[in-house]
Amino acid sequence: MENTVIKVGGMSCQGCVKNITGVLSGMVGVAAAEVSLEAAEARVAFDPQVVARAALVDAIEDAGFDAE
Repeated sequence: MENTVIKVGGMSCQGCVKNITGVLSGMVGVAAAEVSLEAAEARVAFDPQVVARAALVDAIEDAGFDAE
């Protein structure tokens, strides 16, 4: 497992947090996702053999948020 922190922009409420958490948690290869509205970031534990960090960023962006 590998851990990464992805900066997330455009979140305004706990609904946004739940949306991003659900998107990330539903991805194959993701073991855990913790999203913080206050810190404007997502902390993700994932298997790099299964899913690339870039795919995590793309998934957040596809959900309508900014990610880097």
